[in-house]
Amino acid sequence: MKRATLSIGLIQLKPTEDPRKNLAHSLRLASAAAGRGAKIICFPELYRSRYFPQKDKARARHLAETIPGESTRAFSRLAAERDVAVIVPLFERAGERFFNSAAVIDAGGKLLGTYRKVHVPHDPLFYEKSYFAPGDLGFKVFRTRYARVSALICYDQWFPEAARASVLAGAEILFYPTAIGAIRGYKPPEGDWREAWVTIQRGHAIANGVHVAAVNRTGVEGRLRFFGTSFVADAFGNVVKRASTGREEVLVVPVDLSMNREIRDGWGFLRNRRPRCYRPLVA
Repeated sequence: MKRATLSIGLIQLKPTEDPRKNLAHSLRLASAAAGRGAKIICFPELYRSRYFPQKDKARARHLAETIPGESTRAFSRLAAERDVAVIVPLFERAGERFFNSAAVIDAGGKLLGTYRKVHVPHDPLFYEKSYFAPGDLGFKVFRTRYARVSALICYDQWFPEAARASVLAGAEILFYPTAIGAIRGYKPPEGDWREAWVTIQRGHAIANGVHVAAVNRTGVEGRLRFFGTSFVADAFGNVVKRASTGREEVLVVPVDLSMNREIRDGWGFLRNRRPRCYRPLVA
């Protein structure tokens, strides 16, 4: 079987309170990833600011930007110069509505489109419904020069339906830009959140025969300690490479996308589906 190997870049960030500095720093890290051979580069959720939704109804609209806008113009230039595709997760302003979004830019600099986070949480320290409307564009697959990708965002990663819908639409890699961590001084009675976070995404990889790339932030912000650990899992859920917990990193990982077909053909997870039996899922 013909191999389909390419390198992807995961940028694990520790954002500051200065959006301009975050943009400039992110451009430098993306250029470094491109220099190491990455062809598709992804940043964490809300890459350009600290995680403001840990406060309920804080002043944050000044952090929002349009698509196209400042971030997409800057990364389009970089994509054209370095011949890379880039996933840019940001706080989107669309008229009078606001979304937690990811803009996808192809190699050459063309803006392919936008994904808006479908599943929006609202829990202590994750008050996202106070800031973001639920995504209204559905699950999308973007055909970059190098691979077909979906950019699902953070809380989306806990929903198997999002992964399956994206794979059925043709995704070869599921990117999950993320802002997740532990609450400082709190021990969850249910267990280790980080282990659950890794496990659920490995499960999506196995169940769908697809590569998964989870891109988290790191560092301490208020009561949250973001646990980094950005990683790539292959099409059978094996963790190919992962980042550290506590520092910024540019993780460049070669992936063999021909493994997707091998797993799907061998295990029949998609071939043996019975959609008529799944009607209760949308009742």
